[in-house]
Amino acid sequence: MTDPIDISALERALSGLATRSSYLRGARSAGEVGGRALDAALTELGAAEELLRTAVGELKRGSSQRSGGRDGGAQREQKLLRQVYRSLPVPVIVLDAAGTVRRVNAETSRLLGSPAGYLTGRAFPLLVDIAHRAAFRARLNEVLRGEEKAVFPARLSHQGRDHGVQLALTRLRMPGEPQPMVLAVVLPVEVRVPDPPAPRPPRPDEEPLIMAAARRYDLLSRLTRLLLDEESLRRPVALIRTCRMLGAELADWVIADVAGEEETGQAAVARAAVVGPADQPVGRIQRLLENLAPARTPVVAHVLETGAGVLHEMVDDEGLLGTASDGEAAAPAMGAGSVLSVPIHADEVVRGVLTLVRLRARPPFTLAELGLAEDIGAHLGPALRAQLSFRRRAQAAETLQTGVLPRTLPDTPGFEAAAVYHRGTGAQAIGGEFHDVFPIRGGWGFALGGAVGKGEEAAGVSAMVRGGFRVLSVPESDPAAVIGRLNDALVAQGTGMYVMAVAGFVPQGRTARGRIRLASAGHHPPAIIRADGGVRFTSGGGVPLGFEAGAATAAEEVTLAESETLVLYSDGLVGSRGRDGDVYGEARLVELLTRCAGLSPSAIVKAIEEDHQEFCGGRQLDEMTVLALRRSR
Repeated sequence: MTDPIDISALERALSGLATRSSYLRGARSAGEVGGRALDAALTELGAAEELLRTAVGELKRGSSQRSGGRDGGAQREQKLLRQVYRSLPVPVIVLDAAGTVRRVNAETSRLLGSPAGYLTGRAFPLLVDIAHRAAFRARLNEVLRGEEKAVFPARLSHQGRDHGVQLALTRLRMPGEPQPMVLAVVLPVEVRVPDPPAPRPPRPDEEPLIMAAARRYDLLSRLTRLLLDEESLRRPVALIRTCRMLGAELADWVIADVAGEEETGQAAVARAAVVGPADQPVGRIQRLLENLAPARTPVVAHVLETGAGVLHEMVDDEGLLGTASDGEAAAPAMGAGSVLSVPIHADEVVRGVLTLVRLRARPPFTLAELGLAEDIGAHLGPALRAQLSFRRRAQAAETLQTGVLPRTLPDTPGFEAAAVYHRGTGAQAIGGEFHDVFPIRGGWGFALGGAVGKGEEAAGVSAMVRGGFRVLSVPESDPAAVIGRLNDALVAQGTGMYVMAVAGFVPQGRTARGRIRLASAGHHPPAIIRADGGVRFTSGGGVPLGFEAGAATAAEEVTLAESETLVLYSDGLVGSRGRDGDVYGEARLVELLTRCAGLSPSAIVKAIEEDHQEFCGGRQLDEMTVLALRRSR
């Protein structure tokens, strides 16, 4: 059953409101506070007082007329009082014994510039300027201990606004509440809002705020550069580097707890980093923190459960940061004075918690620093996700590379062979180029090519083509027939990808004497370096594999004289671009090959590799493959 309204208690509260109003009017007459803002506030307070008197009169008449239906009458009284509370033209706040906001009326939200319901559940002392915070806590405790009321000046700061106010606190007993409540009436005396964006020099009292904002912007900027650095993506260093930066800029201790790659939930979070003061011997405390389970650390568990950051200006709970199995609490061992903890999240999923601790000798964390830490957590989450994705792609590239490249080149009777392959970087890291040297019936064969495209699918298709060359070449003596069968198989697979390839068979025996049967499927024609330094190209041509069934294959036979070298190269070499946007091209390759006459295949591929690196300026975005075969006898 709903408790009936205590009319006498309401009358006493109203009388107290009138007394405080009278006190403020007296203060106004004595010149203690002034200004039109106070006059207007007192006028509104008088209107509120009249409104409440009218409401009490209505309640009295309703109470005297009730017979039966007692519960319904009590509910009507409560609805009326709630409506009166919401409509009061002065800011009124209900606080619990800890100073947490339990109720605010519409005028309070309007004054502080916050959305409806935003302040509920938040600590009201954090809205009080730090210079008045201790006085507010003292007056709050006095009222809770039995003082009838307290009226005192204070300053509130919220949403960029600064309010000079008179606070009136009154102790309340609420039905159904075991602890007393406090009613806070806010009378604005002075309100400062952010200045309009106009060019003016900052006032001396603004300079610390501007410097603090500049430091926060600089910290976020440096953090962004750190997280986007390629080294932070290639190696798992982003988290520890972030913790060290925050330890140098914001806190004495930085603790990071992160979930595994596929795990979620409190139990899955593990302690990933602990960074302490660099100028103190903290080895024992650091080991204590490293051995604590994050899910059994209250502040971490709270952030994981709510997904929201939390600020403890003053650490009064020794177990806030966890307790070891021997009973030692981490917070007093560290000398923790102030703590903030924020989620590390990506795609609305909390993947970890970042906790910052300041020692007692330092000023406590502020709401602005809590907001900065929340921004850092929002930056760190996607960075860790990108690091994981990058690492997976690198592992995939390594795995796929084993399917398109031979570990070593086999013996090639009558020839010397050498090859070089460079994987691309960045978005081109996983490509589709391949080369191979393999045995065939009555000799040996070779192949080089690449899928038209990048990524895992291109590498998979290239691996399939490379394996097809090895399998289909065993019973064949003509590389053109092998390319034809590979083309039809690729068309039947329906991958939608094309592969440019060139292959050659080298028969063994006395009659061979440097003969090579070549076949091309839309690939760049191989180059031949003559002993005198001249360079000529084979015919090349043909249609890429996978374009259409039954496509024609270009075929020819060449004979290498002793000391002549056949050079096969990928599109990634001649199609690459330098720092100025120029294409490497076959003309530059010919000029280089002319200088390579008489060199061994290994020396030739090394010369091509070095020239390509110089052309690209050390940044090789695309992959590159070269295979050189020289007739030795």
